[in-house]
Amino acid sequence: MTASSVALLGNPNTGKTTLFNRLCGARAKTSNFPGTTTAMRLGRTVIGDRAVDVIDLPGLYSLGGQSPESTIVRDVLRGPESQRPDVVIAIVDAANLVRNLVLVGELLTYDEPVVVALNMVDLAERLGQRLDVGALSRRLGVPVVPMVASKGIGIDRLRDALASVPEPAARVRPADLPAAEASIEDITTWADRVLADVYPGGAPAVALDARTERVDSVLTHPVAGTLVFLGVMGALFWTLFALATVPMDLIDLTFASLGSAVSAVMPEGPLRDLLIDGVIGGIAGTVVFLPQICLLFFMISLLEDTGYLARAAFVNDRIFRRFGLPGHAFVPLLTAHACALPAIMSTRLIPDSRDRLATILVAPFMSCSARLPVYVLLTTLLFADQPAMAGLAFAGCYLLGSAAAFFSAWLFSRTGLPGRPRQMVMELPTYKVPSMTNALMTARDQGLAFLQTAGTVIVAICIVMWWLSAYPKVEPSAEITVMRTQGLEVEADLLQGKAEQSGSFAGQIGRTLQPVFAPLGYDWQLTVGVMTSFLAREVFVSTMSVLVGGGAEAEPDEGVMQRIRTMTRDDGTPVFTPATAASALVFFVLAMQCLPTLAVTRKETGRIKYAAIQLAYMSGLAYVAALVVYQGLRAVGVS
Repeated sequence: MTASSVALLGNPNTGKTTLFNRLCGARAKTSNFPGTTTAMRLGRTVIGDRAVDVIDLPGLYSLGGQSPESTIVRDVLRGPESQRPDVVIAIVDAANLVRNLVLVGELLTYDEPVVVALNMVDLAERLGQRLDVGALSRRLGVPVVPMVASKGIGIDRLRDALASVPEPAARVRPADLPAAEASIEDITTWADRVLADVYPGGAPAVALDARTERVDSVLTHPVAGTLVFLGVMGALFWTLFALATVPMDLIDLTFASLGSAVSAVMPEGPLRDLLIDGVIGGIAGTVVFLPQICLLFFMISLLEDTGYLARAAFVNDRIFRRFGLPGHAFVPLLTAHACALPAIMSTRLIPDSRDRLATILVAPFMSCSARLPVYVLLTTLLFADQPAMAGLAFAGCYLLGSAAAFFSAWLFSRTGLPGRPRQMVMELPTYKVPSMTNALMTARDQGLAFLQTAGTVIVAICIVMWWLSAYPKVEPSAEITVMRTQGLEVEADLLQGKAEQSGSFAGQIGRTLQPVFAPLGYDWQLTVGVMTSFLAREVFVSTMSVLVGGGAEAEPDEGVMQRIRTMTRDDGTPVFTPATAASALVFFVLAMQCLPTLAVTRKETGRIKYAAIQLAYMSGLAYVAALVVYQGLRAVGVS
């Protein structure tokens, strides 16, 4: 039988992804299983003289479970005959057959031809396990290929086995294999008998060497493990910010040069403004995050390959589950401090769909790097000449965001997402040298997935928001015309920018909505800043700079900062009173001020409903909290 499609099936941490990459290399893409948000990888390899499709099925421990992964795999194996894989490669860990053979036993009750890839035989030998591969093949009734996928050992033998796999009717079913409807206990008993027959010295227990046990005693300890985890994550994010800065700056420079080139060759007009500020600016503002996303997933893949992530999740599981989140959520929530976009994408690591959705909904509460300019501006306005208090307020923003995330997860678990998160029952994988190939391919896949989103929804959003902020055009006033005739071009441009911002559709919307934000202490100018910041949080700073006549600097200088501090409302009173600045700070900590995040939420959940819930809940919570702060401070005499 010559296969035209092959599916990879196995427990987590058996090297399934490594084998997929060895077979398919760069000829792979990532998509979702039909009707689900669970990602799968599709690739092509060559067996004999023909190309063969390869499907990387989700990792799972049992075909009979109720998890989304089990349901998907059963649907693939029991689907229409024309859509079933011709061969299933069952990847098993040679050092841990006790667990792996249960899944193989379940698979053998199906009709598909099977080839067993006996991976990590080098590790089994180091642990002193001597396995009779021929006896295992006879006992299972299917070909068994020993291999070390991480080193490419056994790949050619696997291809040969796939080229000559027996037809389904010719497969010899093990005589003592339980029936398809048998319980997991019956299959486990069968697996124990198989193990006893294939190890000359008797079936070994799951072996861990003394060094592994010593390391685990530290990494899984409630206190020591938490400290190690904080150190590892701190190093990860330091590396992320340190290494991603250079490519991010290069991307900024590239798009700035592209905008300058377009400006030089195109005449002034709406089309040039659209290309430079809308299209190029929108793409630049999104693609600039690509280095962070690729580097983050590269490092996460390395940590996962070593076996450390499983231990970190185990340490965090007990605490997180008290708030309705799984231990697996720790990576996405920490990632969100850099950017919510890769954080939401990294929830694909969470196996349970309910837990994954809960994590997606609360991840944007974590204070991302885009909020930093806003925090700096507002804390400086709130505590002028009080750097210690400003520093405490800055740290408080991070604590408030984290508290809101965990409170919201707890609330969701008792309302819209009832139930407790799945308890983490997992087998700690053996420690391994990470695969650079896997890490690079993971970074590539996640980067491409991000660009697919950035190239459609996010850029469209950026263009719409640019249009709202740029139109209708406002003609220069007589005062501005006079200033230009007097050579005061800079001052005239600043006043014109303020007039255009005020008269734009975004400005008109701000004036219309100002009564809604009046209870929070916001005038129309601050309302415009809030509305335009829905494009991205950091836009608030440049908007206020333009309105005050300071240009669109991302980080205003001291002169502009002073003008923002002293800017006035239409009645001459200050815009940023202490109560108003505190209210705005709380609002920006809690509000969903990032349309690209909503676009990624919609893509990852597969439904716009959850993006709408996220927007409504976070905005509502931010409004109520800011209202309490403003009115509370006024009640105690702080205006």
